[in-house]
Amino acid sequence: METNNGFLPNAVNYRNLIFYKKGIILYDMTYWYQDHYLVRGDRTKDQMEQAARSGKQNVVEGTADGMTSIEMEIKLLNTARGSLLELMEDYEDQLRSRRLELWEKGHPRYEKMVQYCYHHHDLKSYQPYYEKWSIEEFCNVALTLIHQADKGILTYLKKVEQTFLEQGGIKERMFAARKEKRGY
Repeated sequence: METNNGFLPNAVNYRNLIFYKKGIILYDMTYWYQDHYLVRGDRTKDQMEQAARSGKQNVVEGTADGMTSIEMEIKLLNTARGSLLELMEDYEDQLRSRRLELWEKGHPRYEKMVQYCYHHHDLKSYQPYYEKWSIEEFCNVALTLIHQADKGILTYLKKVEQTFLEQGGIKERMFAARKEKRGY
């Protein structure tokens, strides 16, 4: 968290954060999935859509609030994380309830899927495919994206924590800037 020679940190461009980009993909994929595979009136439809939406929207709000409140940034990013983990449970439920396979290490398609998701962060890399995937393929790719976004959020939170330990919060930075300006 660099400052611009004052006490306010530079704004974080959330659109450049990989976990936010994965959140966009997850939202669009989830919207498509629930529209095509879940029946009208199923509460899971709204739950999945809202979890996916919250997984990205709280990143936006958290990084904006981070300019003046590290505490709010941490809370909102953790809310985003919680929403993505809720979405993860929904996709795992979809696999389990349909008696489909959760791809884990050792599955013949696991490593290629993980690598693809790791290197592709834009919707254009997924949209032509997810409309053709089986439910099993769809859910496993979504789960991989969730795991990667979760890891990204955790890494970012550790960075925020380290910055706080090194530079303090807004009140400490404001006081230090004021002292410096007055020559104390």
